[in-house]
Amino acid sequence: MKISDALVEKLVLDSKKATKEQLNSLREEGKAGKKSLQEVIIANNILSEKDLTKLYAKEADVPYVDLNPKEIKREVLRLIPERIARQYNVVVFDVDNNGNKLLAVEDPDDIQAISFLQKQLGANLKVHVATGSSIQTAIDQYKGNISSELTKVISDEEEEDAKKSKAKDEEVSEEDLAEDSPIAQTVNLLIEYAIKAGASDIHIEPRENYVLVRYRVDGVLREANKLPKKVIGALISRIKILANLKIDEHRAPQDGRFKIQVSGQVYALRVSTLPIMDGEKVVMRILDESSKALTLEELGFWGISLETINRAIVQPYGMLLVTGPTGSGKSTTLFSVLNRLSSPNVNISTVEDPVEYRIQGANQTQVNPVAGMTFVNGLRALLRQDPNIIMVGEVRDGETANLAVQAALTGHLVFSTLHTNNAATCLPRLLDMNVEAFLIASTVRAVVGQRLIRRLCLDCRESYQPDATITKKLQTIFHIDDSDTMKHIHELEKQALEAGIGKSNSSKKTSQDTSQLSSTETKITTLWRAHDGGCETCNHSGYKGRMGIYEVLENTSPVQSLIVGNATSEKIQDQAIKDGMVTMQTDGFIKSLRGQTSIEEILRVTSET
Repeated sequence: MKISDALVEKLVLDSKKATKEQLNSLREEGKAGKKSLQEVIIANNILSEKDLTKLYAKEADVPYVDLNPKEIKREVLRLIPERIARQYNVVVFDVDNNGNKLLAVEDPDDIQAISFLQKQLGANLKVHVATGSSIQTAIDQYKGNISSELTKVISDEEEEDAKKSKAKDEEVSEEDLAEDSPIAQTVNLLIEYAIKAGASDIHIEPRENYVLVRYRVDGVLREANKLPKKVIGALISRIKILANLKIDEHRAPQDGRFKIQVSGQVYALRVSTLPIMDGEKVVMRILDESSKALTLEELGFWGISLETINRAIVQPYGMLLVTGPTGSGKSTTLFSVLNRLSSPNVNISTVEDPVEYRIQGANQTQVNPVAGMTFVNGLRALLRQDPNIIMVGEVRDGETANLAVQAALTGHLVFSTLHTNNAATCLPRLLDMNVEAFLIASTVRAVVGQRLIRRLCLDCRESYQPDATITKKLQTIFHIDDSDTMKHIHELEKQALEAGIGKSNSSKKTSQDTSQLSSTETKITTLWRAHDGGCETCNHSGYKGRMGIYEVLENTSPVQSLIVGNATSEKIQDQAIKDGMVTMQTDGFIKSLRGQTSIEEILRVTSET
């Protein structure tokens, strides 16, 4: 739906979400980026797409509907052919008791579309306004599940094969790679359903007798489908063409990237191929290019951790390091920090491998070792580009570490990531990279340690009362050895409640919005767990979505003394806890008490620390 700038201005002013001066500034921003005022308003979170659509519906005197695609019956949906629904971006979502067909449209002023649909459906049509994104999601319901869709496509492929003369399995014809070929449709379906499932990665793995397709959803790999072995050659070639890779190279790994649009959203897919025993394996990382950076609070930072990171990122110079294993959300945290710091009077320059997120206003450089663009060379070049803020994708060796420290010493704010188990082990790791201890002590402002945990499904999670055995086990795991420690946990939980940790997204009122500890403050009365078998909302897993658990180690004077004295990571950790640091395990424990996750999930991701 495209609303005129004049009407958008009226709606925003009437809602008192922005002043006339702010709107003038936003209009200028829109002109510079060749965007409508509507797009700029939504991009700057002045109003959400839903809120703006509601205001527009009220102004146009057309009822607004909040579509729930899962509640739309298939026979109702198919009252309009899919082709027509996609052409006009409309959907029939219900039929009332009087036989009126309830139609959701994005633009109620599209007279041509409404007139055409009245001829198709009859005069008994009631028009409602819905957001464009919700209509697109509803239209996606025309398709069945991935297995049935792929079966159709593969059977078409087999029919085509039957018409052709027999050829070797590994030979790939031009027809196989055409835009409308069954193989091209297969690739599109695999990507489309992965995005619908909320997957972060697609694994296409050749086995001895079949091709296994798996999706990584909420950090866990799930089998999606099995395809006939004979399609692997054409399938991999199609993906290579999309990613601009060499289709005749099968013995060496390759990396590429391409973009695809699904339901109006733009996604970038990072492609990696690898020769294995049964052929070539492909992994595609899915990156939502139209997603906005979340705030630190939305990522799950709260309390002293949030205060510490906020203090560190407003310093004029120094280093902030984010540490954790691969896939723990380090890039996402830095993406949020840099988006927060981005402004017209600051020069942000990055060198990354690969560039995962596009940061508005930042100069991002992709590492390319073949062309001589390594982290070290890239960082050296950045220092000659008059930067205020530098982000190095990863500190992998001593030369990069020393250059980053020198940059922090010479008046730059430097951000980077490191692979260590927790925040405290990051500092001795820099010593191992031959960075002088006194330089680490004087430049590092804070270290963030993090993991990603799965959120409990709000629709089916269960509360339970732990018995004496479980309580004793929890006390051992989380080092709750006396009533004072328990009171400290209780105080942290109250802070988390005040920070909005554990606010329900569900319409159901639950007890999670009150304290989970007894009034005596000496025992745990309520915990949460995933429902066995889950529900439709969470695809029967018991979990839906992910969030971070964090520890933010501030480089205080006592910690600096330990670094200079070459202290162990255990001593640095103990001192940081004395200084008030909340460890990852404790942060996870508080979030489990707040009904966000389960104890089992916390132990799954933090047991190695």
